[in-house]
Amino acid sequence: MIDLLHEIAQTLSHNKLRTVLTGMAVAWGIFMLIVLLGASRGVYNGFTSRADLETSSSLSVWGGYTTKPYSGYREGRPVQLKDSDKAVIKNSGKQYVRNVVATRVLDSARVSTERDYISNGLYGHFPQEQKRAKLDMIYGRFLNDRDLEERRKVMVLESKNARLLFGDESKAVGGRVDAFGLSWLVVGVYFHEWESGTYIPFTTAMVVTGNDGNVSELFVNIKNVHTEADGTAAEQSVRKALAGSHEFAVEDNGAVHIWNRFNSYLRNIQANDILSTAVWIIGLLTMLSGIVGVSNIMFVSVRERTHEIGIRRAIGAKPRSILLQIVAESVAITTIFGYVGVVFGTAVTVVMSKLTENVDFLENPTVDLSTALNVTVVLVVAGALAGLFPAIKATWVRPVEALRYE
Repeated sequence: MIDLLHEIAQTLSHNKLRTVLTGMAVAWGIFMLIVLLGASRGVYNGFTSRADLETSSSLSVWGGYTTKPYSGYREGRPVQLKDSDKAVIKNSGKQYVRNVVATRVLDSARVSTERDYISNGLYGHFPQEQKRAKLDMIYGRFLNDRDLEERRKVMVLESKNARLLFGDESKAVGGRVDAFGLSWLVVGVYFHEWESGTYIPFTTAMVVTGNDGNVSELFVNIKNVHTEADGTAAEQSVRKALAGSHEFAVEDNGAVHIWNRFNSYLRNIQANDILSTAVWIIGLLTMLSGIVGVSNIMFVSVRERTHEIGIRRAIGAKPRSILLQIVAESVAITTIFGYVGVVFGTAVTVVMSKLTENVDFLENPTVDLSTALNVTVVLVVAGALAGLFPAIKATWVRPVEALRYE
């Protein structure tokens, strides 16, 4: 084994420039593969940080306008969702429906203190909204079940709005604000990258609006769904339930608009898998040019060493030992320069990660240990394939002809 390593080192050092130029093509291919894999991993991380299977197993439902006549009604009739639809959906879709909650949006509400005021939407919600919307509570708490039961006049403010109303968001919790001619207690302050609404208990929002029963949106948490077909079946069960209570055709998709978050999640997972596969294909094709270069150089090396190979065969060297040496030299070139590409590629992904810390769709675009191991396998296999055909040609050399070769 030591003799083999010595021979490989001697051969590679004999033509240093040729070895380096050939190896650089391999290094470049591996470098591009690592950078592309890091970028695709960043896209995947960005997606999974914003959505997971638990929070994505849901349907969002909004009222729309009918597009077909039904049961004596003309098309174009508005469909207003009601608070009572929660029970209708849950009772008729027990196979798929885990829970149903609603929201009531109060547009352009004025919330004020002695210091200043804000005019934005008030959202009547349930406690589950904090997890679904991924609201980061920096002070106080979010809404709880007791707030809903007692219809408390409490609010949760976004951090910038809290700063505007109280001068410092840390002073907001426990403070009072005025809205709809009533005094409200601020119980929490949250941070979110783009959300800026003010949250109040759903039951309180319904009372403030006169208990007309209207809701702005329904959130249906679904269960027993594993495939896209299951998600579609759950969606159809909700549509059928609402069609019965609001009297519109089940096939009228304009009557209610349903965002199937579960099916969207599955499609995004599939898209990420396709992206990862495409990245591997592009990276391997890029590396192929370097592998072809290594193979060509090994053919040249075999031709230059024909006389040497003839002598080794004449003194009893077996074809297997000749083949092993040529393949080992090819693997050595590919592996050494491949790891140069791995090192520089990893360094670039680390820099990329630092530069994209505030980019939503690209999170931690670096490679992990499993990726490094996969690249190692690719290097060894590619090196072996690059040297295989030149090695086979070397074993075909006849000792007598090789000794005469000049």
